[in-house]
Amino acid sequence: MSNTIKDWELEAAQALHDLPLMDLLFRAQIVHRDNFVPNRIQTSKLLSIKTGGCAEDCAYCSQSALNGAKLPASKLIEVQRVLHEARKAQDAGATRFCMGAAWREPKDRDMDALVEMVKGVRSLGMETCMTLGALDEDKIRRLRDAGLDYYNHNIDTSERYYPQVISTRKFADRIKTLGRVQDAGIKVCSGGILGLGEVTRDRVEMLVTLANMDPAPESVPINMLMPQENTPLADAKPIDPIEFVRVIAMARIMMPRSYVRLSAGRSEMSEAVQAMCFLAGANSIFVGETLLTAQNPEADADAALFAKLGLRVEVAECESRKGEAE
Repeated sequence: MSNTIKDWELEAAQALHDLPLMDLLFRAQIVHRDNFVPNRIQTSKLLSIKTGGCAEDCAYCSQSALNGAKLPASKLIEVQRVLHEARKAQDAGATRFCMGAAWREPKDRDMDALVEMVKGVRSLGMETCMTLGALDEDKIRRLRDAGLDYYNHNIDTSERYYPQVISTRKFADRIKTLGRVQDAGIKVCSGGILGLGEVTRDRVEMLVTLANMDPAPESVPINMLMPQENTPLADAKPIDPIEFVRVIAMARIMMPRSYVRLSAGRSEMSEAVQAMCFLAGANSIFVGETLLTAQNPEADADAALFAKLGLRVEVAECESRKGEAE
């Protein structure tokens, strides 16, 4: 089986998944070393710029106003506070700053502030990423013109299983937003969540959908469900760690030039499981104690693990941006 398949079929992806684990990891590490500097990890910081009160009913999310979660809604935070947090993240070693808002889609009145956030973070020399829900072409154009590098819009799971998780938006709606983002020239950050009650075939199908985008997402976050109280998936059965590692390895092989981000769920993983994920080709993580509303390992724990594994944090390649938006 080739390591450079362009258009993945479900059967080929399923065969990849079913390889003996050591063979799968071996292939993934070869692909990783062919496309990235070994033993380097890219670090990003995620900040919630507007929390709670979302009009979507995502069954995993404590920020939904519809699924029974109790998290109160907040207003969009001030631009200067965002820039203060970005400076702190940069000082701690993060090279990408991600801003997330609990919206179905941003309103017109919010766009001026969002544009200033992008410009301000870029002026620090950091890569910028936002996740704001659905976007129309005008809003995408404004964010692009402000210099937004990445737009995050996860597809979460397979098209088949998607209606079991979210009923307020169709899977095709997510794909349309991603297409608009790509057409505007903004890089895509899109991945999924494992442990939603899906079966193996759904995980395979999710990766096929992502890998067959043209181009594939430049950033692919793979999340392990962190069950949140008072949500429909609060009592979801945890995914097997080895299965999680398999999906990481598949993402690396199927999307060889993408950053594969080990995202939510790290706080529940042993050091050994995280190490296997890095061996499988994960080369990006979120830093900081929280991811929106979920827990994340503390900086000291990450530093200790990286030291054990001989991993080094990737240095920013965007220093020349400093001052360009001033």
